[in-house]
Amino acid sequence: MGKRKKRIVQLLLTLILIGIGALGMIKLTESKPQIKKQKPPVPLPMVRTMKVTTKAEAIVIKGEGSVNPVQEMVLVPQVDGKVVYISPSLINGGAFVKGETLLRIEPEDYRLSVTLAESKVKSAQSLLRLAEEEAAAAKEEWFQLYLDDKNRGKEPPPLVLKEPQLAAAKAKLAADKADLRNAMLDLERTELKAPFSGRVEAESVDLGQYVRPGEKLASLFSTDAAEIVVPLEDESLLWFHVPGFTPGKGPGAGVKIMARIAGRDRVWEGRVLRSEGKIDQRTRMIRVVVRVDKPYAKKPPLAIGLFVRVEIEGRTVPDLAVIPRSALHQGDVVWVVVKEDRLRFRKVVVARIDGEIVQIQEGLNNGETVIISGLKAITDGMVVRPVPVEEAKER
Repeated sequence: MGKRKKRIVQLLLTLILIGIGALGMIKLTESKPQIKKQKPPVPLPMVRTMKVTTKAEAIVIKGEGSVNPVQEMVLVPQVDGKVVYISPSLINGGAFVKGETLLRIEPEDYRLSVTLAESKVKSAQSLLRLAEEEAAAAKEEWFQLYLDDKNRGKEPPPLVLKEPQLAAAKAKLAADKADLRNAMLDLERTELKAPFSGRVEAESVDLGQYVRPGEKLASLFSTDAAEIVVPLEDESLLWFHVPGFTPGKGPGAGVKIMARIAGRDRVWEGRVLRSEGKIDQRTRMIRVVVRVDKPYAKKPPLAIGLFVRVEIEGRTVPDLAVIPRSALHQGDVVWVVVKEDRLRFRKVVVARIDGEIVQIQEGLNNGETVIISGLKAITDGMVVRPVPVEEAKER
């Protein structure tokens, strides 16, 4: 076979192989199934959720304030003189009881004044008695002299009966008795006694010091009770009774007072006593007064000036639900997850918002699932992927 024939044969074989390959490719292509276009699934938005628990619970209104005394006064003398006695209690922070003698001014001069006033009273009583006897004698003489004289009338004239002298004697006795009472009062005022049980805030008097009326000797405050003024929003008074301000009768709401003093957390019990009766024009708050009896009965005490936190016990709500602030949306709406993981808008009645906590009065049932996270795009009825807060924390 010549070279030319070999080349022709090789070319034919090559064409046959190419044709067979092309035919096989066509067959393979025809047997391959057609791929349909599909849209990728849209991922469901993930939301954090929590289970709602409802129960009967009292609304608690929180506030803050400082402890103030119910009574406080400045100890001042009403008479002058030298101080001869000072009670050991009359020191800064000293405790005293009602009726205790705190300070005594030298009484001798005032005792002498009482003695002189008593002698004047006795002298005036004697003069009055003498004038009465003289008037009685004059009246008797008159009747004896003019008993048969019909022109004289039945009663003698006032001058005959010495009525001016009697009036003067009575007036002098009354004046001398007033002087005696005044002298006795001054003597009594030489002892300055405590008008209530309390403590000394500050004192500025020493033994032997000469004091004058009106001079400030000490500042005292009562420990029988204390008051705490708590500014509150107007809406807060809806939930508890303030005597004389809110409708209803009976005592005010109970109050728990908390503070840290002497390195310890302490709790005292009190009660709402009244309000100051007006709204603060600057803050628009109402100042509620809380009273605590016997603040110094326990140690450490509820000291005057201490800054405290208060919790006022309000009315009980039968089915109260507590949710985070992030779960409440504009218009008092909460997002609830229902069947098939669908989101539903739910209108609720808010009892009170306390910081990051919202108390729901109506609108949520026990065991329902509430969304506590936000979403950028949201529609009522959309499907979500709920993640309970416990599971979210684990992630």
